[in-house]
Amino acid sequence: MKIPNYREIKAKTVVFDLNGTLGVEGRVNEEVKRLLDALSEKYRVIVLSADTFGTLKEEFKGIPIKIERVRDGEEKMKKALNYDPYIGIGNGNNDIGMLENAELGICVIGEEGASVEALLNSDIVVRDVKDAIKLLLNEKRLIATLRG
Repeated sequence: MKIPNYREIKAKTVVFDLNGTLGVEGRVNEEVKRLLDALSEKYRVIVLSADTFGTLKEEFKGIPIKIERVRDGEEKMKKALNYDPYIGIGNGNNDIGMLENAELGICVIGEEGASVEALLNSDIVVRDVKDAIKLLLNEKRLIATLRG
């Protein structure tokens, strides 16, 4: 997608963090799951998580996305780079490398907040992951946010 006076976004993959981004304490609400299902028709969807709460497989059962476990932010960044160019969506310090190296980085300030460094390494900041997904589902919203 071409964004006037900004740049062209070529990514066909969206890489998400789980805790603090897609869900709280390892749980993802049903509306977010429906939106992820819709997003998977347009992009390849990847979830990278340390699976702190042991819910990773269970939460995404039946949704056409790929899940991968990571130990830390360094490993998360390296795995995300396997999908370059990608859109990165996260909120914490362990998402900084993923956001910084993304063609488009979106920081989510949800219930758990967001780290300042994650915020500073993003192109867009949203208040809820649903808002981030809706930006990608309706590119005119994304263009309106980023155009120069």
